Formats: sequence, structure tokens, C-alpha cells
Amino acid sequence: MFDLLYKELRLAAHPNLFVFTLLGVLVIVPAYPYGMVFLFGCLGPFITFMYGRETNDIYYTALLPVKKRAIVKSKVALVVLSQLVQLSVSLPFAVLRLGLIPDGNPAGIEANVAYYGFGLMIYTVFNVIFLTHFFKSGYNVGWSFLYAIIPATLGVLIMEIVVHFPQFAWLDSVESAMLLRQLPILLTGLIVYILGIIATYRISAKRFDQVDL
Repeated sequence: MFDLLYKELRLAAHPNLFVFTLLGVLVIVPAYPYGMVFLFGCLGPFITFMYGRETNDIYYTALLPVKKRAIVKSKVALVVLSQLVQLSVSLPFAVLRLGLIPDGNPAGIEANVAYYGFGLMIYTVFNVIFLTHFFKSGYNVGWSFLYAIIPATLGVLIMEIVVHFPQFAWLDSVESAMLLRQLPILLTGLIVYILGIIATYRISAKRFDQVDL
């Protein structure tokens, strides 16, 4: 598993995957829709899978003495790793912006506890649809991305818009009491993300087993 993940990072990952992963720093930009960070977290894997299609990475990996399920696991692990690293990169900048930009974010949701919970759910929606559809064939990247990015984008839009309604203003707060109130959203996001990873791997592996390479 770790050998295949190392291979993914060294050979299969497109350079843009690392660039988009580092874009977690965008949470320190004033008046910026921070939901875009999560869309970049979806775009990076898409470019990597498209790059893999052009370089016949799936076919090359299948020639190695590994099971097809191990191929799926390494691809899923690469996507998850890039997304979690992106969130980790953003965290210190989300804390730093509280001191540098105390007036909040007029463009949309703040980079707060609720933001990360919603982000994990958005990642889950994208991963489940994109990866399970991709592994039906092992090469159809474009349609898989289109099917996945539309609901993910809708999720970002809802997250960014809803905080402008007075009754949901608490979702945009960075006050201690409101952050505690947002914790259930973060916990829900974590649970959904973990269950989504498991479901994505199982469905993708089952489908890829039926693919004739």
C-alpha cells in the first residue's frame, strides 16, 4: 500500500496537485470566497487522473504484481492525502487571519469551525461521485469529473450564500461561543468524510474488478 502510494506521489501525481494542495493559504486573502479552496481540492485530483489517463498510468500499474484493489486503494489514498494536507496547510493561516483581518469576510463564510465541517462534506460528495464513476472504466475522467464537480460546486455556493441570512449568521462567526455551537457541523463532516472514504473505496474496488484492462 505505502509502496504504491509512494509511486503515486513520485510518478502519477501531476505537479498541479501539489500546487492546488498548497492553495489552502488562500484563507488569509481578504474578501475572498474561501469555498474556492475546496474546489481547488477537487480540481487537483481531476488533473492528476487526467494526466494518468494520458500516460496510461492505470495500465502500467496493473502490469505490476499488485491486486486491482490495491490500485484503487492507492488512488483513493492519494486524493484523501491531498485534501487533508490542503486543510492542514490552511489551518495556521485561518488562525493568523483572525488577528490580521478581524472585521470578517464580506465575500462569504469565515474560515471557522463550520467552514471545515462543510468542506469535509463537499470533499465527500466529490470523492464518492468522481472516484466510483471513474473506476467503472479506469479511463473516463472527463464525465466523472463533470458529474462530481456540479454538486460539489452547488455545496460551495450554498455554504457561501447561507451565511448572509440573519438566522444563519452564527455559521459565519469566529466568537468562542459560536465556534462551540459549530462543533457538531465539524464532527458531522468528519464522520461523513470517513464513511465516504470507506464507501468510495469499496464501491470503486468492486467496479474496477470488473474492468478488463
